[in-house]
Amino acid sequence: MPLIIKQPESPEEFKSYFNLRYRLLRAPWGEPEGSEVDEMENQCFHIMAMDCQKTIAVGRLQYNSADEAQIRYMAVKKEYEGNGIGRIIVNALEQQARGRNVGTVILHAREPAVGFYQKLDYKIEKKSYVLFNEIQHYRMTKQI
Repeated sequence: MPLIIKQPESPEEFKSYFNLRYRLLRAPWGEPEGSEVDEMENQCFHIMAMDCQKTIAVGRLQYNSADEAQIRYMAVKKEYEGNGIGRIIVNALEQQARGRNVGTVILHAREPAVGFYQKLDYKIEKKSYVLFNEIQHYRMTKQI
């Protein structure tokens, strides 16, 4: 079955979308369910990759200003890493930003993901925060 890249639309799709975010980005650090959702969700662009009706990757684009958007909550299931799905998600988010005439996309990459974003032409600006007292993040930017 082909890979499907789409915006979540139905309540079931959003449930699957947020569930993957929780399982990959919060649960491994003992964070409570619900911590994968924030107050900006309704103002953001969401994208997901599905394989055989299973959500396998997610990403969100948040608009910080008229000229700056931020990629957040990027996650790809481990068994699908290295197949270009993360790149497809980032490209879709960047395309959405271009459509809104945004000039800069920023993100705060977890240390293990920095190389992935560098391959997509993101540049490290600085170390940013440490999440859950152990995950160093780096602020990265790209002019689009």
